[in-house]
Amino acid sequence: MLNVIEVFDVIQRDPETGRSMWAGLTGTRMALKRDGHALDPKAMTYCPAEWIDERGYFNTDLVHQHPRLWGI
Repeated sequence: MLNVIEVFDVIQRDPETGRSMWAGLTGTRMALKRDGHALDPKAMTYCPAEWIDERGYFNTDLVHQHPRLWGI
């Protein structure tokens, strides 16, 4: 069984255009709520738990340490 976790992209509004855009962060529900980010349920996906750092955010360095042969 895969050890995957639900993660969400942090979405911010561009002040000039009002459009939604990715803020460059992806994290767990608990980490985003703790840090005051709004959750967008449409921006939810799953990733291997090994790719999440101790703060609860997606970490590309961990992706390279724990590669997968296929995407989820």
